[in-house]
Parts: sequence; C-alpha cells; structure tokens
Amino acid sequence: MTTNVDVFSALANPIRREILVKLRLGPLPVTELASGFDVGRPAVSEHLQVLRKAKLVREEPRGRERYYHLDPQPLAEVEAYLDTFTRYWKKRLAALDAVLKEEEKKR
Repeated sequence: MTTNVDVFSALANPIRREILVKLRLGPLPVTELASGFDVGRPAVSEHLQVLRKAKLVREEPRGRERYYHLDPQPLAEVEAYLDTFTRYWKKRLAALDAVLKEEEKKR
C-alpha cells in the first residue's frame, strides 16, 4: 500500500532537498545519490521512499540498479505557495522604493 506524502513534508528535510538538487542533472542510482552524505545508503533509500511517496521522484529498474528520476510536477504546488509571498514582498519593496524616492526629492 502506497500512502502519498505531502510535498511540503517531503521538502522539510535537507537531505531530501539535496537529493532533488542532485537529480536535476539527470537520473542517478542510489549508490551515487548516497555519496556525499553523512548518512548511509539505507538512510538515503528511506529518504528516496519519502520522495517517491510525494511523487517527486520515480524509480526505474536498470539491471541490478534502480535509477531515480526527478519529477518536478509536485513542485508547482510549492511555487504557487511561494508566489503569494513573492507578490507580497514585491509590493512592500515597491512602497519602500516610492518612499525613498520621495525623501530623496525633499533633499
């Protein structure tokens, strides 16, 4: 039984975020994904399982290895969430810029 994981929960862990960064360049086997982390391969496999449940990665069997591919589609939900804050800060910075320009004119 596969239970889906919320994409935000999956991204909460720095190791899982780093795995996604590594997969941006193309599919990799778990042995290569595990290199560079302070945790062992079994722990990386557990992180990959979480990412798979969040549908952020998919696995492809190739011989004796399983290659993992990035599936960026669920990141659209994150982008939409962050876009709200981006628009908020752009408005605030535009207001600050207007105030600063007005103050500059007074000098």
